[in-house]
Amino acid sequence: MSRLNRADRPYDIVLFGATGFVGELTAEYLAAHAPDGLRWAVAGRSASKLERLRERLPGGGKIGVLRADVSDPDALRELAGQARVLATTVGPYITYGEDLVAACADSGTDYLDLCGEPEFVDLTYVRHDARARETGARLVHACGYDSVPHDLGAYFTVKQLPEGVPLTVDGYVTADATFSGGTFASALGQFARVRPMLAAERDRRRHEPRLVGRRAAAPTAAPKFAKEVGAWALPLPTIDPQIVHRSAKALERYGPDFRYRHYAAVRRLPVALAGVAAVGGLFTAAQLPPARRWLSDRLRPGEGPDADKRAKSWFKVRFVGEGGGRRVFTEVAGGDPGYGETAKMFAESALSLAFDDLPPTAGQVTTAAAMGDALTDRLRAAGITFRVAAGR
Repeated sequence: MSRLNRADRPYDIVLFGATGFVGELTAEYLAAHAPDGLRWAVAGRSASKLERLRERLPGGGKIGVLRADVSDPDALRELAGQARVLATTVGPYITYGEDLVAACADSGTDYLDLCGEPEFVDLTYVRHDARARETGARLVHACGYDSVPHDLGAYFTVKQLPEGVPLTVDGYVTADATFSGGTFASALGQFARVRPMLAAERDRRRHEPRLVGRRAAAPTAAPKFAKEVGAWALPLPTIDPQIVHRSAKALERYGPDFRYRHYAAVRRLPVALAGVAAVGGLFTAAQLPPARRWLSDRLRPGEGPDADKRAKSWFKVRFVGEGGGRRVFTEVAGGDPGYGETAKMFAESALSLAFDDLPPTAGQVTTAAAMGDALTDRLRAAGITFRVAAGR
């Protein structure tokens, strides 16, 4: 399906899950930064909540309201057919997400989410990538803090290095922020689903074409003290390195042999050890249904940090890239990573897919492969820093 054939659809962008915590922030960002002539709508299961949200937004009279429930596949297909780009915040995606991906793949509608769940991403690749390629739909997961700064940051770093040579990039993440109930629920769900996650990963490998003539890898590395950033480096068990790996497989600019490693950077060893213990305890508790339910009740989906806390939050990712006799240090940095900046990244990703002159891609693609330079430029203009930094 040619993307020109979608021009007569009622909306350029539909934001599904607009009344959730991140959904409202994204709607506020779109309302404040929408280009002239943007046709967009908010969508969800409660028409009354959507109407109240629209009333609060600047220019709300021009914003459409669409009702659809994740449990109604027919309604989701109708929703996908009304949009050129459909962006969804409704998670956990492994529970609520697949029918919407299927609807977008069948309708040739570009799909965006905030998913940091590897199992879901692998499952949708196996079940819906081929159909999306047939219809021209771009299925882009992880369009928030998971994994835009890391994916585009590695891409930005690679572009500072020579072409046609083996390259290595290490990413070191530091942040001061609070997570929401939705994020906490997703993390607990992933910890409780290790076996299905590994099974989905194996199934994807059976279906995914092998890379020919090039190599790309994102191995899990051992903890270490990283002199490059002056901190203890702990491997981060997030989806980010998998996304970077897939961008490297998709784009020849990453060279004939590319390797990426992903770390949390912690200055003080006691803090690093405490963090490892906390993650281990959460993982263990997630295996026990009573403990998992108790933890879920501590912070429910829809809850999150207030505006004052978000205003004080920040993130920074330092990258160290090497290849062809050159070594570079780069940095991606911004404000509140989980919510303010995630809403910005998500909204700008949707606007990029809707309006930018992008490379021809279809199927399941990453932000770097689908939007690359265009999205980087948008985020820089919106206040997120991408820069070449001095080394230690």
